[in-house]
Amino acid sequence: MARSFAPLLVSLVLLTAGSAPAAEWDGALRGTGRLMMDTNAPRDFTDRLTAAPTRDLALSLLGSAEGRGTFDRAQLVGRYELGARKYLRYIDEDTLVQSGAVESSLALGTSVGIGLEGHAKDRRGGSRSYSDLGTTAFLEYAPDAQLALRVRAGARRFVYRPDPTANFGGPELGVLGRYRFNRRHSLSVFGDWNSRGFGTAPRARPPGTGGPSGLLSGRRQDGALTAGASYTYRGPLALGVTYVFQEISSNSYGETLQRHRVSANAGIRLPWKVTLLAQGSLGLTAYPDGIYLSPEIILVEEDEGQNSLSLKLARPLTDTLDFEMSWGVWSTRLPRNDLTYTRQVFSTGFTWRY
Repeated sequence: MARSFAPLLVSLVLLTAGSAPAAEWDGALRGTGRLMMDTNAPRDFTDRLTAAPTRDLALSLLGSAEGRGTFDRAQLVGRYELGARKYLRYIDEDTLVQSGAVESSLALGTSVGIGLEGHAKDRRGGSRSYSDLGTTAFLEYAPDAQLALRVRAGARRFVYRPDPTANFGGPELGVLGRYRFNRRHSLSVFGDWNSRGFGTAPRARPPGTGGPSGLLSGRRQDGALTAGASYTYRGPLALGVTYVFQEISSNSYGETLQRHRVSANAGIRLPWKVTLLAQGSLGLTAYPDGIYLSPEIILVEEDEGQNSLSLKLARPLTDTLDFEMSWGVWSTRLPRNDLTYTRQVFSTGFTWRY
């Protein structure tokens, strides 16, 4: 993963080398430890005749660091997260996740800037072990504090270790626009497109076949389109609502899907310095060719299911330490075979900030 960031870091140094000799630096550290009770630790799909999944206890640790350096005309931003989850009985579901991102931007004038961005995520253990790498160059236009537009182009590489036929790579394009009506209301629109080539090993599946014996000789090729909009309100109640449409079109039969998803988050301050945070989502997914549980379909988004709801209560104990309690539920139903996925997680723990 470090090797993937090397060309980007060289470019970042070149961008900032000509800036002012002194820079303003700031950063933050954060650590969270939780004890969890998971009602579906193996993340199994079940039907009506299958016994309920066995519950398990787990310890979750998450640490993050971020920093920002501001020069005369340039800015350098970095983020890194490291998370681990250890189960008591289902040790096959133990996971270690790392993610990082580096972004450098250079102002070309009062309203135009260019930059480079690189990101990487690596997940080990559990039923989904993969690496997701990407790098992009972007052009940003921000004439005032209300409007900001960003256009980007780059490449992405995805490696799925349990099944190499799900590995893909290719170019991607994206656009993001944000308009702030005032200090409380803002609206964003976004869109991304990614061309996914699956190498020479995976073959496109022809219609009417579900096994490897009837695979076509042509290479599998997918196109992934994502578009959406979000609204944010900041006041006595913090509120955000997002709609996302995603379509993956594939020349391999059974790998095409369309997804609509609405999500919302809210936060409000309660008495006794308690903060309530809530998140929820509703999703509708259609498989025009039928459902084939390939790794690619499962890994479209790491959202634990189409529908979800989570609540968290947090109260500061000191200036840097918070006590937290949370609950979340995730669910998905496969209509053609009546399989369902349901998982609830109860947790309690502490968060330290610096």
